[in-house]
Amino acid sequence: MKIPILRLGRILLVSIQIDLTDNDAMQFQSDLVNLVAETEALGVAIDITALDVVDSYMARVINDTASMVRLLGAEVVICGIQPFVALTLVEMGRDLFGADCTFNLSQGMDKLHAKIALRADARYLEEDDAWPSTQ
Repeated sequence: MKIPILRLGRILLVSIQIDLTDNDAMQFQSDLVNLVAETEALGVAIDITALDVVDSYMARVINDTASMVRLLGAEVVICGIQPFVALTLVEMGRDLFGADCTFNLSQGMDKLHAKIALRADARYLEEDDAWPSTQ
């Protein structure tokens, strides 16, 4: 099953509504990474609110996908991890290192906008420092 990826300006939004097979998860990863590169997205929000279970494989896929997206230059936020899912991930010794996590999509979008603005400010300062001093 193909997971829809919505484009909101330079931000991509993915809402995983069903448990994915291993093949679906790999297709999702490939589709998202390719779309980030094609659109030069600045951020990605992955909403997993509807998932009651995230096994170790799916946790690894989400983590690896977030790392790939960050390598392409976009920020990533995982939204809506259910309490039981968080408990299971910690018990399995899994963590989502490649992305920040938020309670819901609204907070995730706020977080993405803040991270993108911070990155833009840092880029502006780096460019400003590159100019020779006139003093």
